Amino acid sequence: MDEKTVLAELITMSRELGRPENDYVVLGEGNTSAKINDDYFYVKASGKYLAESDETTFVKVKLKDALSILDKGNLSDDEIKELLLAACANPNENLRPSIETTFHAFLLSLPGVNFVGHTHPTPVLSIMCSNRAEDLIRGRITPEEIVFCGVEPIYVEYGDPGLTLGRKIRESVTKYIDKHGCNPKAIYVQNHGLIALASTANEVQAITAVACKVARAIVGAALLGGVHYLSKEDVDRIYIRPDEAYRIEQVKRAK
Repeated sequence: MDEKTVLAELITMSRELGRPENDYVVLGEGNTSAKINDDYFYVKASGKYLAESDETTFVKVKLKDALSILDKGNLSDDEIKELLLAACANPNENLRPSIETTFHAFLLSLPGVNFVGHTHPTPVLSIMCSNRAEDLIRGRITPEEIVFCGVEPIYVEYGDPGLTLGRKIRESVTKYIDKHGCNPKAIYVQNHGLIALASTANEVQAITAVACKVARAIVGAALLGGVHYLSKEDVDRIYIRPDEAYRIEQVKRAK
């Protein structure tokens, strides 16, 4: 996929995630990114509205430079800002990359991950801001959740948005990959929101939509006596079914 196509798909995905009727974000909330190649990626500029995304919404960033910030020890807010600006391919542009650029860089460095969408959906926040957040998302409740959001979620405790959160996400994702041998699809951040990562923009949109539907179902089930989770055997069976794999491939290829 050439750079022009990557940007066009990122714009379309971002506008979809930012649509008000989806209730995924308001105002300048959320951020998105896409890998251009092994050296560069696009990430939403700070303060831009997802719903209004166009060619001027995104900053081109050097992947290795953004990744290296995660290993630089304790940094002040000003130092982080300067390092993020220095990581830009065109640092003289009047745009500042999202403060959460570091976790986008890490996720896009994973094999097979080309698009990332970070949103703050109200149904997900209803769970993530509760005292039972980790417990409520501990299992899977529908076949669609297994297919689109993976066999197990990642729950990340709250971290200061930016470098601290980026490091927490890197640690949690690394443990997940060591356990399951594959990338996660959905990351839930306490008191913050949802991150979807995938090979295509369409799949990021699907993961986000399914995660929000499931969140609404979990809240409803909790009010009606408790959530019934599928057994590990049922989860494992759904995950390897060829018809389910076919369905997700159709989503990836959708126009």
